[in-house]
Amino acid sequence: MIIKINELKSICLVLKSDSKKIVFTNGCFDIIHVGHVDYLRKARDLGDVLIVGLNTDNSVRRIKEAGRPVNNENDRAVVLDSLKFVDYVVFFDEDTPYNLIKEIQPDILVKGGDYTIETIVGSDIVLGNGGNVITIPLTEGKSTSGLIEKIRLL
Repeated sequence: MIIKINELKSICLVLKSDSKKIVFTNGCFDIIHVGHVDYLRKARDLGDVLIVGLNTDNSVRRIKEAGRPVNNENDRAVVLDSLKFVDYVVFFDEDTPYNLIKEIQPDILVKGGDYTIETIVGSDIVLGNGGNVITIPLTEGKSTSGLIEKIRLL
């Protein structure tokens, strides 16, 4: 379900009162590929509910190279929402999801294996609340940047 942050905060309170483990991850998810799918499935397996924070188009333009995003935020959100293991998709317009993490207080924060726990934005919040911060190994040879480069060479 694609949802606004104020709605998600209320849902998270209900989920927590039902003792559900909330898993959070974030990203641009510009061109969904098998590496994203594998990562999101593994993230969902860590808890009961998976929330994906999705960078808005403005946010992607600030943090990625020129020409990104390839797909607009609404298209990216619909694709993510169609994955059976993604429960909620919520946009954030900042460069990082720090404020979003502070608002929803997930039990588990997940990022790819190219991060360390110390470099994961929001790890201080989640660890400070007794939660877990977990990295998931990346799928070798699968990346949006690699796909874009491959397309350029065609």
